[in-house]
Order: sequence, then structure tokens, then C-alpha cells
Amino acid sequence: MNKDDFYYLGKISKPFGSKGQVAAFLDVDEPLHYRKLESVYLDLDGEWVPFLIASIEIQSGRRALLHFEDVNNAQDAAVYTGREMYLPLNALPPLKGKKFYYHEVTGFAVIDEIHGTIGFLTKVMDLPKQSLLQIAFGEKELLVPLVDEVILKVDRKKRELHIRAPEGLIDIYL
Repeated sequence: MNKDDFYYLGKISKPFGSKGQVAAFLDVDEPLHYRKLESVYLDLDGEWVPFLIASIEIQSGRRALLHFEDVNNAQDAAVYTGREMYLPLNALPPLKGKKFYYHEVTGFAVIDEIHGTIGFLTKVMDLPKQSLLQIAFGEKELLVPLVDEVILKVDRKKRELHIRAPEGLIDIYL
């Protein structure tokens, strides 16, 4: 297994209490979807190691308290401070309609409502201020802001992403 087989779930921030629990930040939209989580993977120096969860408590915001099996004191829990947590891609709940996971649409044909097929999505650039669709447009690279108004339809069967690019944006690349 390698990193491409997983998605980022969050990060362990610190030990919590004396019985081996850890406090973690969950970098997800719906933390409550993970309240029955059975395991996570930690990248321990290039090795993807599964950790079984004895208990998990989702707290306010995106904070969670986890107790891993076989971690029974604060000293053992402290070893995992700062470690990132991952889950296999196949653990993601399926999305419908215009919602999609970034990795899911890579390679999709991108079809603009005015210009038609403009290329293939090479990746979604997840930048701090705004995400961008990176589209292979002939010999050029086309960047389109990823906002709700731009996405018209996601056709998973045909592997197509239908968009309404901001007015004049594609003309700049023509």
C-alpha cells in the first residue's frame, strides 16, 4: 500500500488523560460520520500501520478523542503526537449529484457549457485560498476556480465534468 491508496483523515494533536487516549483533529466536513470508526492508518516512517480503535468520542467542532487498542498509558500515547491519520479510499462514503472527491474526477473530460470539451482534468489543486481545476488543454494548462457555481454536472458513468467557466476565462487561453 502507498499514500495514493489513502485519504487524509486528520492529525493526532496530543495525549489525553492517563489511560492512553489521544486528542485528534479530524480534517473532514462531517466529523459525526466517523463516530463508529474501527481503525485508522498511521504512516510510521514509510510503513502504513493500522491502529484498531477501542473507543472514539467526537467532540465539538472537529475534535475527537481516540483510544487505540494496546495503548494503555499517556507515555505510549505521546509517541503518536503529531502523526497524521489516514483511511483507505474505499472507506469514503459515495457522493452523489454535483459533489465529488478530488481524486475521483482526475482524468474526467471537462466540458464547458459554451466551448464544449476543453480537455481532461489532470488534478484538483487544493490551495489555501481556493481550489482550482487543473485541465490539460492541448499543449496548455487551464486553471478554473472550483466553486459551486462552476460545477454544473458530474457524470460518473461517462467520466465527464460539466462546467460553466467564468465569463472570458477560457477565451484567455484560446
